[in-house]
Amino acid sequence: MIGLHLDDIDWRTGEIIVTGKGGRRDRLPLPDDVGAALANYVKIRPCVKDRAIFLRQCAPLRALADTGSIRSVLERACARAGISYVNPHRLRHTLATSMLRAGVSLRDIGQVLGHQSTAVTAVYAKVDVAALRCVTRRWPEVRS
Repeated sequence: MIGLHLDDIDWRTGEIIVTGKGGRRDRLPLPDDVGAALANYVKIRPCVKDRAIFLRQCAPLRALADTGSIRSVLERACARAGISYVNPHRLRHTLATSMLRAGVSLRDIGQVLGHQSTAVTAVYAKVDVAALRCVTRRWPEVRS
């Protein structure tokens, strides 16, 4: 989200263009609640020439520059929530697992995460032990 610009949002079609790994650009649906939150943020965002959506908090006001910026934002959010720091990669795993539990296909989860292969996304299926129990057979007991 560091590189997200105002021009990446198509308000009419409700889509957002996200630049992922390797500079790959994907057009994704923009959920209504996320679109509303972005619209509200843009209204209160300082007026600057930079087209980046998310800006540094301190002068000079310009786009967030690196993953360290995101890490700092996440650290402060965790502190406000009263929880220990959560790694951004763990958030990806949590999102994928939640989507899987909600019945979203691995292909769609992979698209959101920017994976090119469902084999990579399938790693997240291993996390959902409850769902895996439904498809496994009971292990036969051995009597002695």
